[in-house]
Amino acid sequence: MAWLTAASALLTTLATAPARADSAWQKVGGDVRSGVSGLAYEGRTSSGSGVDVLAVHDNKGAGQKRLSRITHWEGANGISPITWDGPEPIDLEAIEAIPGMPGEYLALTSRGIVHRLKVAGPKATVVDYSPLPAIGEGDDFESFALVAQNGKLAVLWADRGAGADRPATLYAAPLTFAPWGQPQFGTVTRRAYRAAYPAGDGTRHISDISVTDSGRIIASSASDAGDDGPFDSAVSDAGRVSVSAAGRVRVTLAASPSVLGTFPEYKIEAVECLPGSTDALLGTDDENLGGYVRTMPFCEA
Repeated sequence: MAWLTAASALLTTLATAPARADSAWQKVGGDVRSGVSGLAYEGRTSSGSGVDVLAVHDNKGAGQKRLSRITHWEGANGISPITWDGPEPIDLEAIEAIPGMPGEYLALTSRGIVHRLKVAGPKATVVDYSPLPAIGEGDDFESFALVAQNGKLAVLWADRGAGADRPATLYAAPLTFAPWGQPQFGTVTRRAYRAAYPAGDGTRHISDISVTDSGRIIASSASDAGDDGPFDSAVSDAGRVSVSAAGRVRVTLAASPSVLGTFPEYKIEAVECLPGSTDALLGTDDENLGGYVRTMPFCEA
C-alpha cells in the first residue's frame, strides 16, 4: 500500500509539472534567483560564433546577484557573475546598451528607477540613477529599449498591464544625458497596448520590448500563475517607432498585433534583437524553475 501511495504521488507530480522538453531552450539558471529579467547585447565572441549579453536578475535582498554575463552560442552557454559596485537596486527588470557609448548601459527597476552603468570585465559601476518621468498609478515596469535615429536618442518603456482590465501603457520620450551622466527625459507620450496572446487574468501585455534598426517594435507578453507556473508567452510585432532629426519621437502601435511565436510553459521577460542579425535572443524568468534562453528569427527589417 505504501508503494502504491508513493507511486500515485509521483504520477500526480509528473502530470502537473511543466514540461521542459524543448531542446531549443538552454538553461542558464536553476532557481528563483537566477531567472532572466532582461538582456542587453554586449558584443560578439572572439570566434564570432557566439554573443556576450548582460542579464539582469530581479532579486531584492542585499548581496544577491543583480547582473550576470551570458556567453551564448547554439547548443551551450557560459555564465559568469558580475560584481555590482554602487547602491543596490531592488527588482531589476530590464537593461539596454547606450548607443554610441561602448561599455555603458541603462538598467531599470520595476518601480521606475533607471541606473546608468559602466561595465568592464567582471564589474559594473553605477554612474548615476534617476526616476523615470510620468510614472502612473500602479505602474509596474518590465521593459526598456533605446532607439538611435538621425543622430538622436529616444527611450521606450512600458507598464506591463494586468489582464483584461489593464492594458499595458507604452511610454516614449527623447533621451539626453547631463554632463555628470544622469539620464534626462524629454516630452513623454503614451499609448495603450493589448497583447493578442496569451489571454486571461494573469496576462502581462508587455514583458519586454526591443527595437530593430528599421524601427519595428518587438514585444513579448506573458502569463504567470505563480512561482511554479504554469507559464505562457508570446512575441509579437507591436508597431513602429521613429525619431526625427529634431528629436521628435513618434510611436505607432498595431491595432491587431501580429503574433510571431508562442511559447507555452515559459515566461519570457527578455527580448533582445542582436545587431547584424535577424535573431532575437529570448530570456525567461520561470521563477522556481530558473531561467532559459534561445534565439528566434524575429528581428527582420
